[in-house]
Amino acid sequence: MLIEIKDARKEYGSGESLVKALDGVNLSLDEGKVYVVLGPSGSGKSTLLNMIGGLDTLTSGSIVVDGIDISNANKKGLTDYRRKVIGFVFQFYNLVPDLTALENIEVVSDISNKENNLDIDDIMESLEIANLKDRFPRELSGGQQQRIAIARALVKNPKILLCDELTGALDTKSSRSVLKVIEKVNQKYHTTIIIITHNEVIQGIADVIIRFKDGNVNSVEDNKNKITADELEL
Repeated sequence: MLIEIKDARKEYGSGESLVKALDGVNLSLDEGKVYVVLGPSGSGKSTLLNMIGGLDTLTSGSIVVDGIDISNANKKGLTDYRRKVIGFVFQFYNLVPDLTALENIEVVSDISNKENNLDIDDIMESLEIANLKDRFPRELSGGQQQRIAIARALVKNPKILLCDELTGALDTKSSRSVLKVIEKVNQKYHTTIIIITHNEVIQGIADVIIRFKDGNVNSVEDNKNKITADELEL
């Protein structure tokens, strides 16, 4: 088991203004699978992603990732965890505008555990962005920028890639292209991928589909009809 979540609770406010963003979540995730997490806004799925990513802390409960109890980790422990175990890809690419595509990837490579890093040229070739090395973000399409963001997250060879609405700002062609990249990443690097999305169609490429409602897991279902990104009706 790669990720074990037990009775995870995250609360904001108190009294009548109390918000239970996570309300006793129990969830087990295996290594090397693609998970798609669905649910309406406010259902808790993005909060869950932030917790797994070590970006926020639980009110109570526990999250153990790859043997690391991140719910009890100190600040340094969480920093090391994010650097070595987790890769993030967000809806908005967060590329540094004054750096080239290659330089945006190298920034993460330089601050991560270099002994474990993947080869930048190999990643860019695999994601079909090797010809974009010297271009600045403003010279790239949305889909190309998202591929650079994925490459940046992958260079440190994370065990887990967290994707928050990664196609939300893309057109159909770019969305399909990026989802094909996600497939390739999972197959080539055996990376565990968790995709948070509002888009029901994306569940087609999942190994496991998780639905959230009112701060808790509504259902967990193995996808018996898994298809490729090329087959999605985007």
